[in-house]
Amino acid sequence: MSVLGLYQPGGTVLHRARAGTKLGVMLAAGVASVLLDHWWQVLVALGVVLGGYAVARIPARMAVLQVRPLVWMVGLIALFHVLSGSWERAFVVTGLIATLVLLAALVTMTTRTTDMVDAVVGLCRPLRRVGVDPERVGLMLALGIRSVPVVVGLAEEVRDAQRARGLTASPRAFAVPLIVRSLRHADALGDALVARGVDD
Repeated sequence: MSVLGLYQPGGTVLHRARAGTKLGVMLAAGVASVLLDHWWQVLVALGVVLGGYAVARIPARMAVLQVRPLVWMVGLIALFHVLSGSWERAFVVTGLIATLVLLAALVTMTTRTTDMVDAVVGLCRPLRRVGVDPERVGLMLALGIRSVPVVVGLAEEVRDAQRARGLTASPRAFAVPLIVRSLRHADALGDALVARGVDD
């Protein structure tokens, strides 16, 4: 199973910070990212996030694992912007994607899922008066976080099966089984929730 998105125990200042604070910083960073227009600004933002990995004492290989699944997508986006605009725009767009993904991964690796869910539930409690169920929102978040490593694990199984059949260059042979397995997992999860009376 990939380590993507899994909590890494530790006693650093980032591990001890409140989950709500870290989620707030991540949200603010996402909003502020639209204001970055120059390559050096993105480089500074990326440096700050990578500095956070150093502070949290998370190995560099863990940071690489967070962005490795995005290599092809980021490469195509960069190529599009180079051909239609400039190398600087390509760097800004792809750099921001990598920076935000690394930041989100840093938050999940330094925050227990239960703490993150509790923080979101607490923030949603004032919305109960307009019909929002905070506990259900928390359940959705927990299931979403848990689904990331599950889907990554399914992708690794499909890739291994591809290699065994000599189909490493076939996107269709990778995508179709992955989608089918993911849908089966979602159906099984939904049946389990219904059996426990969570929803219909």
